[in-house]
Amino acid sequence: MRQDGRLARMIHVLVHMGLLGGRETSERIAQMLNTNPVVVRRTMASLRQYGIVESEGGRGGGWSLTRPLAEITILDVQRALQGETILDAPLSNDHPSCPVERAANGKLERAFESAEQTLEREFQRVTLAEIGEIAMATAQAEKRA
Repeated sequence: MRQDGRLARMIHVLVHMGLLGGRETSERIAQMLNTNPVVVRRTMASLRQYGIVESEGGRGGGWSLTRPLAEITILDVQRALQGETILDAPLSNDHPSCPVERAANGKLERAFESAEQTLEREFQRVTLAEIGEIAMATAQAEKRA
């Protein structure tokens, strides 16, 4: 099963953008992520629709944050990229009349709902500014070492 790494990758990009305080082109972001600028534009468009970034075309244009890192949470980025559901509960529907399958699905649904609520609270609690602060402190500590 292929995992979707867009959340971590876009948090990385957004924190860099916030720390550098300027615009980044799709081409530059694509270089940072080792991907294609078209993929970047499509992903950034999702963030734009959610009000996290804005874009300006032409010479000197690019993507920029619409608000400070302290006002953007992991949950904001996750919702922009993946919608309302954080975890997807893959249930079996091969034998809907089977009591074992129904019981297993019921237990899995409850476990996923509980995990989703916990993850949502944590994602809402953590801002991108906090991630930037940790990164800067780590970089400073590494320079001293």
